[in-house]
Formats: sequence, structure tokens, C-alpha cells
Amino acid sequence: MVRTLPSRRHLARALTLLPLVALGACKPAADVAPPSRPTLPLRAAPTPTATTPSGAKVEPAVYSPTPGSPGALMSLAPLVDTVKGAVVNVEVQARARPAMGGRMQGLPPGLAERFGMPGGQNPFGEGGAPAKQGVGSGFVIDPSGLVLTNNHVVEGADVVRVKLEDGRAFDAEVLGRDSLTDVALLQLKGVSGNLPFVKLGDSDGLRVGDPVMAIGNPFGLASSVSAGILSARARDIHAGPYDDFLQTDAAINPGNSGGPLFNMRGEVVGMNTAIIGGATGIGFAVPANLIQALLPQLQETGVVRRGWVGLAVQDLTPELARALRVDAAKGAVVAGVTAGGPGERAGLREEDIITSVGERAVDSAGSLTRAVALLKPGSEVKVSVVRGGKAMEVPVKLGTRPTQRGEEEVTPRDATPAPLSKRLGLRLSEAQDGSGGAQVVSVESGSAAERAGLVPGMVLTQVGDQKVSGVAEAAQALTSAEPGAALLLRARVPGQDGALLRAIEVPQR
Repeated sequence: MVRTLPSRRHLARALTLLPLVALGACKPAADVAPPSRPTLPLRAAPTPTATTPSGAKVEPAVYSPTPGSPGALMSLAPLVDTVKGAVVNVEVQARARPAMGGRMQGLPPGLAERFGMPGGQNPFGEGGAPAKQGVGSGFVIDPSGLVLTNNHVVEGADVVRVKLEDGRAFDAEVLGRDSLTDVALLQLKGVSGNLPFVKLGDSDGLRVGDPVMAIGNPFGLASSVSAGILSARARDIHAGPYDDFLQTDAAINPGNSGGPLFNMRGEVVGMNTAIIGGATGIGFAVPANLIQALLPQLQETGVVRRGWVGLAVQDLTPELARALRVDAAKGAVVAGVTAGGPGERAGLREEDIITSVGERAVDSAGSLTRAVALLKPGSEVKVSVVRGGKAMEVPVKLGTRPTQRGEEEVTPRDATPAPLSKRLGLRLSEAQDGSGGAQVVSVESGSAAERAGLVPGMVLTQVGDQKVSGVAEAAQALTSAEPGAALLLRARVPGQDGALLRAIEVPQR
């Protein structure tokens, strides 16, 4: 009897990120000042691009010339030999931390339940999680030591140690993380600039059935190689709002997290990230094109800021198309418009059918969400809609996507200095919509900032009697205030008209 596939609900419960493999304690190395950050590598051309430690060209897979079997794959050994030096072992350590409401920490929102813990309950009880030690995979994308891996591999880590296939090991700094796509960028310390590396290829050029190869450290078994095919594209596994995974049957297991998925030219087309618990031959990878789009922000600020329209949307179905009396077959139907948001200001309405954003076609609600998220906040884009059966274009100036409840807020590297955070419980960064001001990125519980009613996303434009255009001015005005003083704050909320007034009481030193 053929076993039927699980229901969508059961499938969602079975999905899980590739967990870390427990290790013994890592021996820390002396800190070495990191080198200057290099320019991000360009996407690979459609030719062999990976290099060996000696700089030799990639040798592609060997195919059989035997008549009667054209294209038969004979060996992946030449390809493996020329790219495996760029695949690394990522070891992490984290101090023990107290429990936070009994929730399971270290996972993107909603995924704790998929580890078999109802409600995301902390398996270590109210005493908190023990020290974290684990291993994942990664790959070098620049000879000066830029490494890509999964966010869930390094999230919460106090020490990150990267080991190369040739035996060398380096301490690493986490340059940037994005929990919503599970991507992290590391910089190795003390690198002389001669590391083997690979480049990102064009994941959009993959076809279902194309051969792929994975290299990583499953269960701590370094440099393990597996091969298979691309099984499907654009998989939504309900891990987050930007799911667009590549599915492969190449064997990946716990410890493969963050490792590369190669095409037969030695280009990285994906980052292995998730598996289905209890299944074999089903794994998922973040597409290389998505990673490439995030890299500039991760290197520059350490966080990803996404465009935002302020709409509630759903897929256009044949039934909805008939009910709306339109001929469109694909698109995203606007079910709601955020009051004061970019979409409302641009004139978008409920029951509009969005078919494209800029040059990107929109065939579903998910594709609209992903298309907008790849655009820079503050940019203007043309949105194609069908309204009342008529096609039209609406120019929209995008806002900054606010952090949703339950999502992690990663602090940018250019955020306000520690003294302000310690004194007022407030961290700021430059306003992401380009209109000036200092944006609140985090507020500590019980702090003066929380008592003043400040929340992440607000943009301060005035502190006391001083208008502020950025973090430096806001921080100076806040830190120079007399202890016990009450400062008037003027703030705006992205996507809303008008300003809010708040008063913050400066604590006694």
C-alpha cells in the first residue's frame, strides 16, 4: 500500500530547522583584530567560479562519453575536490541564561513547537537553558574571510569558532543576522586573505530535476558530501513570511545547517537550512538569489530593513476572480489597508488586485510580500493593479516594515552607544525611511524609556528644545540632560500621520 502524504497541518508540525549537534567545550583562541571589511563578492557568472587554495579553476563533474548514455554522470570527485576547501565547520558556545517566561529560546517565532514542545515550552524548565555548545556548517564567499551560515546556528552565541577543511581555525565576529530568512554573515579574525572561497550562483536558473550537491558537517562528520536533484522550487514551509525554499533530495541532516548546496559548475545555489522530521530525502535551502539581495545590508549595518506597503492581502482564486468580475488569473487581492500606511497614502484600495511590483510579477500574496521586502524603505515603486476590471499603475513610496509581535529585533551596528542604553534603557539607529531622525530599535523592560511610552519603530525628531536629525544629535541631547529632568520628546510612527509627544524622566545617576 502506498502511504499517503500527511496533511498540511501535520506537515507544518514536522518541519524543523536543522538543529545543532552537541559538542564538547571549544578551546577559545586569543582575540585578533578583524581585518577591514572587503567589498561584497559579485554573483558568479555562468562559468566555473569556485577556487582551490592554490587558485586553480573548478573542475566540473565528469560525464560519460559512452555512446548510448549521453550525459550520464560518472563522478563528482573533481568538483568536490575544488570546492570542499571553502566549506567550514561552525562551532558555537553560549553562556547559560535564565529562563524567559518558560519559552524555548534561540528559534524563529513559531518554530519551537516543531521540536515537539507544545506551546514552545522550555525543555529545561523555569531554571533556564544550559550552556549552549553546538556545530553547524558554513561557506567562505570571500578570501578575506566572509562566511555565510544560518542565523539559528549563531544566534545567542558568545563565542563563534570556524574550522576549515585544511585544519586551520579562526575566531569569528557575527557581522549581521536576519532571523526571518535564517541568514547570518560572519567575519573571520586574523585572516591573511588567502582562503579558498566559492561564489553565489543564480538560483533562479535552476530547474526541477537539475543535479545538486551538498557539503557540510552532519552530526559533526566534517566535509560530508551528498548529491541529488532539485525536487521543487518556491516551497512555503510556514517557517516565516518570506519562505521561498528550494527543495532537494540530497541527504542533509542535523549539522548541515548553513552549508552550501552546489550546482554542477561549483556555484552555491542555496544554503541548507531545514528538514522534515521523520522523513528522508526532503530538505530545504534558502535560495542564493535571496541571500545575495540581503548581503549589502548585513555587511553595512548588520540588520535587514524591508520595504512596507501596509496591506493585508490574500491569493486571488478563481472563485474570487468571478466574484470580483475580473479576468485576472493570478495576483494578490487587497483585503485590508493599514490606516495612514504607505498603501493608503498612495491610493490603494480594498479589492484591488495587485499583479506586479516594479519589474516583479505578483502571482500570490506570498510573492507580493517577498517582492516588497526586497525593496529599500523610502524608495518609490510602481504597483500594477486591476481595479473594477481595469488595469492601472499606482506609484507607492514604501515605508519601513515594523517588527511584528514575537519577532526578534536585531540591533544595528550603528545603533546608539551603550551609555544611553544603560541609563535610559533605549537603543537608537538612523531612521530607515531616509526622512531624518533617530529610530527606536529596542526598549528595555522597566526602563525610563518604557515608562515614557516609547516603543520600537518610533522615530524621535525632537529631544527637549532641540530638533534632531539623527542618532548623534538625539544621543547627545539625551545623555547631556540633568539627572531628574523631564525631557519632552516629539516622535513620529512610520506609516502614520502627525506626531506623538512623550516625556521621559532622566534617572538619577
